[in-house]
Amino acid sequence: MAKPPKKPAAQTAAATEEPKSGGRKGRANRPFPSASYSEAEAFARAIYEIGSGHPVRRLTVFDELKKSPESSASREIVTNANKYLLVKGGYQAETLGLTDEAIAIFSDSTPHREKLRTRVILAIDSVPAFKTLYERFSGNRRPANSALVDAARDAGVPQEYLNEAVDRFIVNLENVGLLQTLSGSERILSLDHLVDASAQQIPAPSVRIVADATPNTLPITSEQADFERMCFYITPIGDEGSDFRKHSDLFLSSIVEPALETVGLVVIRADKIDKPGIISRQVFEYIRRARVVIADLSFHNPNVFYELAIRHMLKKPVIQISQISDKPPFDINQMRTIFIDNSSIYSLVPKLETYKSEIANQVRRALENTDTGDNPISIYYPDLNVT
Repeated sequence: MAKPPKKPAAQTAAATEEPKSGGRKGRANRPFPSASYSEAEAFARAIYEIGSGHPVRRLTVFDELKKSPESSASREIVTNANKYLLVKGGYQAETLGLTDEAIAIFSDSTPHREKLRTRVILAIDSVPAFKTLYERFSGNRRPANSALVDAARDAGVPQEYLNEAVDRFIVNLENVGLLQTLSGSERILSLDHLVDASAQQIPAPSVRIVADATPNTLPITSEQADFERMCFYITPIGDEGSDFRKHSDLFLSSIVEPALETVGLVVIRADKIDKPGIISRQVFEYIRRARVVIADLSFHNPNVFYELAIRHMLKKPVIQISQISDKPPFDINQMRTIFIDNSSIYSLVPKLETYKSEIANQVRRALENTDTGDNPISIYYPDLNVT
């Protein structure tokens, strides 16, 4: 694989500096960016579009993005864009510029093959731990997470960051096209395969997915309701045996719960609340107090959108997921959404581990930076607070 571009001295210092407000005493340094490559590239692209490729005042960038330049989330995205070698200038710099590699990615004159190579270099090669994992597994089937965790440990990733490193590595592979489903299984493509050949995928026959069992989630009693370790799952539930219930049970037991286990959170769904009282009030309490909320937008269920709007008003972290056939309505289609292809068993099963990694990656980001939960209300009414 090609060598990553050499970091300028000033950029190296900015890239290794973590935002002070996000630091935690007693924790080892995270040896990889705290956000996915796609988030950093989106920020760099915004700089490119605002300044037509030229450096832009940092305050102008965040004003255009309708974000506070001094928030921990804003400082962190600059730091991550530095670490991925996309942006020049730290989070306290007066101006932010783009590296030659970033300009090449966004320029219409750059050949497509060169863009692919450059994105791989920045997303994978620029992070030593990710480069080690890629060189070890490139060209093979996607290994089990346990094997990836062992490899990350061998690469020197501290114990407390092993699962996070694996999830972010997998998400980055998918961001740049290196993780694809071929012949019924996910494979980590070599760079030459990605650049020189287009993956040929055989269309799969349409098969309905049916959940044979309900999720292994016991009712939560009032004594167990510890909201600080709770993820509330907003989803269309429906009656027992309905398509809504089968869909919700499948996503919960096969994707959401396993993803949240690696983050240390317990998932609660409305029908699993075991407390006396009016169910609507209890749902509102979980929406208000849960550490994070995952909202399944599949089927465009009105109750889901109503509960999602309440969480938006509270300006608390939300992760959006949806089956791939249902696109979010225009009000929230700019929010990051994890799309799950459940159109057939052949498209869903090979990517289950990747979907788990994507969700776990977004949840970790939300837990570490509560002000990353931008939504239409927080963007257009930043001073609005619910008390």
